[in-house]
Amino acid sequence: MQDDTDILEQDLSGLKPAEWQQRLADMAEENGMYQPLGPRHFATFIDQGNTLLVTFESRQGIESFSETAQPLGFDLVKNLGWSHLCLISDGDTWFRENRIYGFFDQLIDDGFFEEFDNVVFYGAGPCGYAAAAYSVAAPGATVVAIQPQATLDPRMTEWDDRFVEMRRTSFTDRYGYAPDMLDAAERAFVLYDPYQSLDAMHAALFARPNVTRLRMPCMGEAIQTRLIEMEILYRIMSLAGSGRLSAPAFHRLARARRDNNVYLRNLLNRLDYLERPYLTMLLCRNVNDRRRMPRFRRRLRALEDQAEQGAFRAPPPGPPPGPLTRG
Repeated sequence: MQDDTDILEQDLSGLKPAEWQQRLADMAEENGMYQPLGPRHFATFIDQGNTLLVTFESRQGIESFSETAQPLGFDLVKNLGWSHLCLISDGDTWFRENRIYGFFDQLIDDGFFEEFDNVVFYGAGPCGYAAAAYSVAAPGATVVAIQPQATLDPRMTEWDDRFVEMRRTSFTDRYGYAPDMLDAAERAFVLYDPYQSLDAMHAALFARPNVTRLRMPCMGEAIQTRLIEMEILYRIMSLAGSGRLSAPAFHRLARARRDNNVYLRNLLNRLDYLERPYLTMLLCRNVNDRRRMPRFRRRLRALEDQAEQGAFRAPPPGPPPGPLTRG
């Protein structure tokens, strides 16, 4: 490939959907392949290195996360020299489409995935479901799925009332039940917030010997966004592509949450909900020592007043023990 990642530097922001797709198609055909897959899906392939990243993304997500309206994987292509296969949807479709089944069937028949030393599947939410489900096409792959659904078959997950419009869509035919499709993966990582009940219930369905479930308490319903804000998503993917991603390696990176405002606010809300004023005071002290967050400063003053009035025993002054200093 040229130093020809130059063509991948194009800014696609502000384009109408049809023009945006055409520009992406031109970029892909210059460096690999473009394949339309019906009215709501298409695939792009950038041929570069011996590690292949397979991402599932929506047009709307790409526009939200990328200033240049480029797929997530393009940065890894440019910075790490990986190849990139991107399946793109218009809206949340969970990629349940016969043409996509056929597309992966053809890739299998052509021995496409066998051409790469390492294959990584990635997606979040509905795209995380697809990353897990279609990973069966590349035995031995690594899968990173953020808040994936296991299935939306109402006979299996009738408790999930978030996506009722999908209940007529089949999740029981080919590439259907995502946890079963992970059996061929060498390893898979499922990221979720255990306090997001429905996400945690789906994550429980992924329990498999080759699946590591990575809990991210108090990260909320948009973990991918938080990982991007903390600038650790690409580092996680880089570890996955080199076979070095593990629970300890992940949790070392996740220490960055200590400086994420959304996480800190969620943690404060959680401690308030649990009525743990002692821990809340430790948290507020820790945050006030490191960051300018008026909410924590006000909360600390209120807690100090309550402690002086005898409502609870305040922690002694000084650095807090335990996880607040370590993680």
